[in-house]
Amino acid sequence: MLVIAACLLASTSIIFVDETEFVIVARFGRLVAVYDRPEQCGLQFKWPWPVDTVRRFDRRLQLLSPAGREAFTHDRKNVTVEAYVLWKVSDGDAKNAESHPVVRFYRSLGSIEVAEARLSSRLQSIMTEQIGRSELTDLLVAADSEAAPTASPGALEKVSAQIRRELMQRADESDSLQDRQGIEIVDVRIRRLNLPAGNMRAVFERMRSERQKIAERYRSAGLAENRMIRSQADRQAGELLAKANAEAERIRGDGDADAIRILNEAHSRDPQFASTLQTLEAYKQILNERTTLVLSASNSLLKLLVDGIPTNPSQERRAVETEPSAVQPTNSPTGSAAEKSP
Repeated sequence: MLVIAACLLASTSIIFVDETEFVIVARFGRLVAVYDRPEQCGLQFKWPWPVDTVRRFDRRLQLLSPAGREAFTHDRKNVTVEAYVLWKVSDGDAKNAESHPVVRFYRSLGSIEVAEARLSSRLQSIMTEQIGRSELTDLLVAADSEAAPTASPGALEKVSAQIRRELMQRADESDSLQDRQGIEIVDVRIRRLNLPAGNMRAVFERMRSERQKIAERYRSAGLAENRMIRSQADRQAGELLAKANAEAERIRGDGDADAIRILNEAHSRDPQFASTLQTLEAYKQILNERTTLVLSASNSLLKLLVDGIPTNPSQERRAVETEPSAVQPTNSPTGSAAEKSP
């Protein structure tokens, strides 16, 4: 029995300090050792229980996400806000045991559960106050999730930063939360901003009607701009068409004048031939298989059909002049005498 008791007492004299925790050793309620540095991790020794007692605290980041709470914005709109807090027991080194942050945490709060309850109450109070200083329209403007991060924070980021500052130390407090209770606030973010279920439908309807009014205003402005652009385009099109028609008429007149001039020159060179061509063109226009033509005997159309194409006297004269003579001259003296005789 003595051996077993000695083994039990020896086992209670050994402390294993894990790298994820702080360890406090108290002897009859008085602190005798604090292990809160990385180099102190591993095996440590103390007096057996019940002389020395050990308290352990998690040194890792803690996530506190309390339930949402309703709050009024500056423009008296009721919203439900949910936020989360990243916190931990602060690291630190001190000359004596009482000045360690983990010791302050142990003296003021005692456990992680009590610390989270105090932080939740403090967070809800500060968050309600900060939401009451902001407009709902500013809080609802969110950055594009697909866009790159910008240097200027949005309204929610500013509210979250202000909540974090006041969560650490309010304006009426002389010491920060870390100095008083050994708690370090790493980050505070608004996780969700929603409308209460009771008036969500009414708020949605009001927002929809406001957006419809804005859409109608934009639509009417667009229609007015559309009419103005169309009227300007129609006026410019009319001017261009008028100029084009005037230019076409000028070109057509020049072409007709050139055609008449060329035709007159052709007619002046051979009027009879031109008259014959005109008559043949008239035949082409008025004659087909079904045409019955009744003409007087003196009509020029009938004359061309009956007599045919008249012979040009100038052409006949030129043909006679160019035709070779039937009597060829000879160089014989007889022939010459015959030609000379009367």
